[in-house]
Amino acid sequence: MSKVEVNIREAYGFYLNLITLITSVDENGKANVMTIAWAFQFSSNPPLFGILISPKRYSYELITKTKEFVVNVPTKDLEEKVMFCGSCSGRTVDKFKETGLTAVPAKRVKAPWIKECILHLECKLVDVKPYGDHTLLLGEVLAAYVDKEAFSKEKLIFL
Repeated sequence: MSKVEVNIREAYGFYLNLITLITSVDENGKANVMTIAWAFQFSSNPPLFGILISPKRYSYELITKTKEFVVNVPTKDLEEKVMFCGSCSGRTVDKFKETGLTAVPAKRVKAPWIKECILHLECKLVDVKPYGDHTLLLGEVLAAYVDKEAFSKEKLIFL
């Protein structure tokens, strides 16, 4: 899949499904991927995107240390891999290795894209607020990329 950079507002105009894959890295650059269901556009100006994660999760630890993450939108054909990434911890499992997903260097953050996904939002962490048993991690969207040919309603995961 070839990716083209798009205006962040244009990316927000696409339907961002509920299930997303969030990528992050540790201090040594080792990539991790996590499945989340609570991800949403927070603001258009400035472009902000929010994800809700339990502070017990490994990804929470990585994102709050490195202050960055990437939101990756998967397609239906990745459903098994998405489910796997949501069923184990990156503390003990290399999810990229186990699923065969491809980590691709992002353009503006150290956390990678997932090549097989069709939309990527590169985010810099700007705020952290606890809400109940989860915490809102708010990221400023630095760049948005989409595979326009692959992005269609029929290919998105609806779980």
